[in-house]
Amino acid sequence: MLIVTCPICGTRNATEFHYGGEYRPRPSVTENEGWTDYLYMKHNRAEWQIEWWFHRSGCGLWFLAERHMKSNQVVATYRWQPDANTSLEQSHEP
Repeated sequence: MLIVTCPICGTRNATEFHYGGEYRPRPSVTENEGWTDYLYMKHNRAEWQIEWWFHRSGCGLWFLAERHMKSNQVVATYRWQPDANTSLEQSHEP
């Protein structure tokens, strides 16, 4: 069973949430090639990924989660911040 921790409501079963896809910053309006990649090209890697999640059966918050795509281990969840650096620079131990 996948357990996800909402930044507002706390730890819940994943059935309360909706997966929103991988997090990627939007390209600028003038980058035509960047928009094609943003809309259609997904990474689909078996490693750590930052993803959007929506707490549909709770508070209604869209938030980010760091999850390993192969093991489904969620190591962090947090609210999206427009000025925050959301890259996976630190290494995670499974």
